Amino acid sequence: MEKTRLNLESRLASLLRPPFITPARTRIAYGVGIATDVLQFVLGPFGWAGADEVLDVIAAALTWRVLGFHPLLLPTFAIEFIPGLDMLPTWTGCIAVVIALRRREQRISGPPHDGPVIDV
Repeated sequence: MEKTRLNLESRLASLLRPPFITPARTRIAYGVGIATDVLQFVLGPFGWAGADEVLDVIAAALTWRVLGFHPLLLPTFAIEFIPGLDMLPTWTGCIAVVIALRRREQRISGPPHDGPVIDV
C-alpha cells in the first residue's frame, strides 16, 4: 500500500516538475502558440462551431507538455472563451512570459543534474 502511494506521488511530482527549457522546447512552444493564434484569427471572432475551443484545449495540452504546467496557462485558457479577446495573440504572449520566467528560474537554480553533486 505504501509503495503504491509513493509511486503515485512520484508520478504526480514528475508531471508537475517543470522541464529544463532548451532552444528546441522554446521553438516548439512558440510554434504551438503562433499556429494557434493564427488559426483562431483566420477562423474569425466567432470561429466555427467549437473549433476555437478545440484549438485552445490542444494548445494548452501541448504547451503544458513542452514547458510544464504554469499558472499563467489558466487565465490564458479562460480568456480565449471571451468573444473578441480570442483575436489577440494570447497564446503567443503567454508562452513568451512562461519561457522568460522559466529561464529566470533556471539561471537562479542552475542546470538540472541527476545524481549526487561532487564539489571539488
